[in-house]
Amino acid sequence: MICVTLPAHLRDLAKVTGRIELQVGEPITQRAILDTLEGAYPMLRGTIRDTVTKERRPFIRFFACGEDISHEPADISVPADVAAGTQPFRIIGALAGG
Repeated sequence: MICVTLPAHLRDLAKVTGRIELQVGEPITQRAILDTLEGAYPMLRGTIRDTVTKERRPFIRFFACGEDISHEPADISVPADVAAGTQPFRIIGALAGG
C-alpha cells in the first residue's frame, strides 16, 4: 500500500482526513500513483495535474523521502521506501508571494 498525503484543501475536496492508502500496480511511479489517486477520488482530477496533458499544476509539488521530486520524469520509479509504504508520497501546495 502506498500512503499519500494531500494539502488541506484537497483533503476537503476528496472528503478524507489524514493519509490516503492506495494499492498501486507495478511499476510504482509518480504517474501510477496519481492515476490511481484520481481513479479512487475522481473529484481530484484536474486539481493536481492538467486533465489533458497530465502535467503537474503550477504551485503543486511532490515529495518523497524528504526530497522534492516534482521535476523528475513521471515514469521513473519512486524511492523504495515510498513504494514499500514506509514513507508517504506527499502532495504539497507551494507558496508564492513577495
